[in-house]
Amino acid sequence: MAEKTLFCFGYGFSARCLAERLQGKGWRITTTARAPEKVAALRAKGIDAHLWPLPSLAEVWEGPVHVLVSAAPDKDGDPILAQHRAEFIALADRIEWLGYLSTTAVYGDRDGGEVDETSDLRPASARGARRVEAEKEWLALAPAIPAHVFRLAGIYGPGRGPLEKVRAPDAKRVIKAGQVFGRTHIEDIATVCEASMARPNPGSAYNVTDDLTCPPQEVLEYAADLLGIPHPPEVDFETAEMSAMARSFYGENKRVLNDKIKSELGVTLRYPTYREGLKADLDSQS
Repeated sequence: MAEKTLFCFGYGFSARCLAERLQGKGWRITTTARAPEKVAALRAKGIDAHLWPLPSLAEVWEGPVHVLVSAAPDKDGDPILAQHRAEFIALADRIEWLGYLSTTAVYGDRDGGEVDETSDLRPASARGARRVEAEKEWLALAPAIPAHVFRLAGIYGPGRGPLEKVRAPDAKRVIKAGQVFGRTHIEDIATVCEASMARPNPGSAYNVTDDLTCPPQEVLEYAADLLGIPHPPEVDFETAEMSAMARSFYGENKRVLNDKIKSELGVTLRYPTYREGLKADLDSQS
């Protein structure tokens, strides 16, 4: 069987998890990086890295590819399509699958109500609005290009998440009445992407979140309990010192449903709640 290739636009937390899993299964991994030293470091790990921006996709896509796009849009739109839209169309027959990593911020604020993939998109932030436009651009390429959108809830995993937050000297539990968040472990993001590769449905969007949407302080309390340290102090949302980005997250309150990844893709989450995920992350550190 011919070697399969995953081409990543961006090699962050989520992309790296999927890439390392597929590399372990014999896939060839190719990616972009913005700094020459990052390119060198990735190549030392057996990854065919190329400096962004690329002069041409045709030069690096030597044959069929699965494409993962994790780069965020900016005020000027999606940077990958801005650079390579015409080439994507010209090389459509080489693309076996394309996944675009988006965010549940596209749904905006629902005052704690439920949303699924059929819900209208009502972003409440500039960040969410940019994602809506980027999603539209990618999905407009389907079915000629087998594009899929994955709307990710709050991402956590080894080295990044509640365990690290409660260890910080300035850790706090921000309390806002009725506020809930969804979250997803990076391993489950990789699982959903793999399942989509096995059952492609061009033009489809999927919510990627676990089964337990809950108040953020609940998760931090559990993380502290796992570590055997005191719960961080409570701070009222209205008076809490927070970055503008962090405060914007509290402007969106919703329960994102994940039935579609189960019914259409046959996914069984490895970490259906934060409890299993954080316990596994802590175990991996020992």
